[in-house]
Parts: sequence; structure tokens; C-alpha cells
Amino acid sequence: MKKVEAIVRHFKLEDVKNALTERGIHGMTVNEVRGYGRQKGHTEIYRGTEYAVDFVPKVKIEVVCTDENLQTVVDTILETAQTGQIGDGKIFVTDLADAIRIRTGERGEDAL
Repeated sequence: MKKVEAIVRHFKLEDVKNALTERGIHGMTVNEVRGYGRQKGHTEIYRGTEYAVDFVPKVKIEVVCTDENLQTVVDTILETAQTGQIGDGKIFVTDLADAIRIRTGERGEDAL
């Protein structure tokens, strides 16, 4: 099993969710996050005063999938979240030792 974490722009969330669902990938966790990479934030003007916004708001999508579905998940996120501009985000893939469904006690891929 793999855990895919994708940091994407807010307005791409629905597109990613719909595309994953169309490809048979169900279940995800979404968090609003803030951070920066090469983009290094930006400046905004509020009531005539300029402010540096160091942390850019993004959305973090977490999907746990089987090894067989990993490439589908990654390709789908890449296709739908990409705008070609700086700040499109990142995808991180990690190995997952176990998953347990609390309601039934199922483990591993059965819990997904």
C-alpha cells in the first residue's frame, strides 16, 4: 500500500476529486495548508499598506491506495492539478505499513 500526499491549488481540488472518482479511486482526506517552496510567498496591499505573505494557502490531498493503483493516482493528480505555473504544488509518495478499518477490524488492502 502507498500513501499519496498532493499539495495543490485550491481551485484544482474539485477537478482532482472528480478525476480520481471517475478512475475508480474512492476515499481521500483534504486539509487546508499553508507553506512555500520556490514561490516564496508574495506581497499584498491591504488598506494602503503592503504586507508580505510568506505562506501561500494550498490544499493537501491524501489518498491511500494499493500498489497497483499508485500510477493511476499519481498520473491523475498530475494531469488535473497542473497549470504550468510556479506554485502548482508537489506530490509525495510513501510506503504504508498497515491500514485498519476501525468499524470491522479489517487490515491491509481490505481496509481500503
